[in-house]
Amino acid sequence: MKKTNQQINGTSFHGVTIEATPLQLIALADYFKAEYYEDNTGEDKCNYDFVFETDNGDIFTIYDWKQYESLVGTEIYEFHIGSYDTAICLDAKTEIKEYLDNLSIFGNLIDQPLKK
Repeated sequence: MKKTNQQINGTSFHGVTIEATPLQLIALADYFKAEYYEDNTGEDKCNYDFVFETDNGDIFTIYDWKQYESLVGTEIYEFHIGSYDTAICLDAKTEIKEYLDNLSIFGNLIDQPLKK
């Protein structure tokens, strides 16, 4: 899992989701210096949208979908994983889970280093 410089045109949802808190995903984005969109007002279909690459170089996005409310940073939500096909989404989910398993957040600070 890493930051990407690729364009996300053509990615879509293939039924793969992951449970995480917004703060966990923000911490991952900050760790990888990856871009993300945040407009946590609940007024749009998406409050957060994160863009990464798998270790194989396949682009994927992580985003909440149709919550229609502001998300609480420490609450667990179901986030969609989008990419070009289901296999990439499943690979991305595995990589995300590996990092989240090694992530500990207090407030919005990482208090233990992420392991690769």
